[in-house]
Amino acid sequence: MEGIVDLFMRHGLKIFGPTKAAATLEGSKVFAKQFMKNHNIPTAEWRSFDLSERYEARRYLAEQPMPIVIKADRLAGGKGAVICETKDEALEVLDQMMEKKIFGTAGERVVIEEFMVGEEASVFAVTDGKSLVTLPPAQDHRRILDGDQGKNTGGMGSYAPAAVITDDLMDRIESSIVRPTIVGMAKERREYMGCLYCGLVITEGGPKVVEFNSRFGDPEAQVILPLLDVDLVEVMIAVCGDKLNPGIVKFHDASAVCVVMASRGYPDSYETGKPIYGLESAFEEDGILVFHAGTRLEKNGLVTSGGRVLGITALGYMDDLEGAIALAYRAIEKITFDGAYYRSDIGRKGIKRLKSVRA
Repeated sequence: MEGIVDLFMRHGLKIFGPTKAAATLEGSKVFAKQFMKNHNIPTAEWRSFDLSERYEARRYLAEQPMPIVIKADRLAGGKGAVICETKDEALEVLDQMMEKKIFGTAGERVVIEEFMVGEEASVFAVTDGKSLVTLPPAQDHRRILDGDQGKNTGGMGSYAPAAVITDDLMDRIESSIVRPTIVGMAKERREYMGCLYCGLVITEGGPKVVEFNSRFGDPEAQVILPLLDVDLVEVMIAVCGDKLNPGIVKFHDASAVCVVMASRGYPDSYETGKPIYGLESAFEEDGILVFHAGTRLEKNGLVTSGGRVLGITALGYMDDLEGAIALAYRAIEKITFDGAYYRSDIGRKGIKRLKSVRA
């Protein structure tokens, strides 16, 4: 089965995005890891195991220091990467993925990799396969609880630009990760076009790749795209025509914060169908955007339909991150639904880092 990009291209139609072959960079963790090894792109130490090697995988886990990360090879709804604190937990997660198939066939092959110590950040690049433009770095908050505690989620909020990535560090990320990825994919006849998402950890030894996505990431896109000072469609058209000129991409001098409002129980089981109130009031101040993630419209109004329900984005102009955070939470206080939950510390690590730099 061909991908939608392949289908469009075969019929001479323009489309923004990678081919099925190029999207394997996200679709298979094993492929991505082997690709990075082949092209000297920094990432965690790792090994992969398929279903026939599950007992070897157990022996390997028993010899590794904790914590450790176990990842389902293929896509698992944003929940396929698990940080294991103990050997017993790691063996249980391995069993759930490979034997109990909690992610279906996606977990029949796994990657076991070292836990990288550092601060996470996300870097996006838009590329036509030759030229590329990096977008302002963002920082996701993956854990369900304040202080980056609790289970991993699809993302509980984000902010941009991420203070952890300085201009010098961005140059290093582009030269050691982004460009080698685009060049390497071309060498492997998987020319990459569209948006490349690089999930990173900034370690003591420098930036390393956690994962690639072949799309705009969520909730990072909700803070990066509002910072664009150019029509996104113009950029996409340039990419589709192999005429991407980095000079056409400009950004507002601003900060953006997105706070996710989730359903009680997420990322595990949760109820849906809860009426949502107060959305109109959230727009009483300028600079608010509301992204619908898990909602549906019924005859009596808007109700919840997913775990992550709304993404409330606020803009702080003149690079006012603290102002953007305050604005986002003021908007959230006006929105209610039964079981609404959100983290109260989105963007705070950015404020802390900015204060330490200015001190």
